[in-house]
Amino acid sequence: MSSRLHARALTLRRDTRTLSQDLSLEIEDGAFTVIVGPNACGKSTLLAALARLLAPSCGQVLLDGQDIQQRPAKDVARRLALLPQSATAPDGISVAELVARGRYPHQSLWRQWSTADEHAVQQAMRATGIEALAERPLQALSGGQRQRVWIAMVLAQNTPILLLDEPTTYLDIAHQFELLELLRDLNQQGRTIVAVLHDLNQACRYASHLVAMRDGAIVAQGAPSEIFTEALVQRVFGLSALIIEDPVSGTPLLVPRGRSEPA
Repeated sequence: MSSRLHARALTLRRDTRTLSQDLSLEIEDGAFTVIVGPNACGKSTLLAALARLLAPSCGQVLLDGQDIQQRPAKDVARRLALLPQSATAPDGISVAELVARGRYPHQSLWRQWSTADEHAVQQAMRATGIEALAERPLQALSGGQRQRVWIAMVLAQNTPILLLDEPTTYLDIAHQFELLELLRDLNQQGRTIVAVLHDLNQACRYASHLVAMRDGAIVAQGAPSEIFTEALVQRVFGLSALIIEDPVSGTPLLVPRGRSEPA
């Protein structure tokens, strides 16, 4: 397995609270990795460490063989892009202006805006279906529209690795599947995708590598068809469920049992 990005024996803390200890994970190049787990289990914290936003108290995150904390921020931003859970933008910024900010890591004193930058922005807006919104202020958009604009900005960054923290938030069901299909297309074109998802059935359908977390630790990881079992769902989520085959995709499909249903 080839891995440009991996975590070694991480201890992750926020303030005085330890969230994870001895946490290790290899992000396989070219994989679509999905991280799942209950709320506050450490998914977003792990993603922040992988993106250089949170420095581990112990251990290392390695990007292309070097400690990510030792790499300049702009260098990291040319290698991986992050869509956080809660992103903020200046008041009055337009859709096109925000998407264009994804090109910032590629700018320098010697390299200003180019036709390649313009092409990357237009391609990202086309892929996310926001071309008609280009001149509108971000604040005037619905939550789902804003989410697609943020995703377009990340795509415009044009990095080989994409990290996305709950990217389907605020999207209706149709746009959720449009986004996941887009991410799968990008993955099949060679991008390495790492996403935190709450919908377990979507995770099983689109992930090539599933990582299940609980209480700051990785409980299981592997192909969804190999690790996603009734026992795992019970252990990670405390949920009694039936796992059947999705009639469309052939991937595991979770059917929660009601309180009166026998296990």
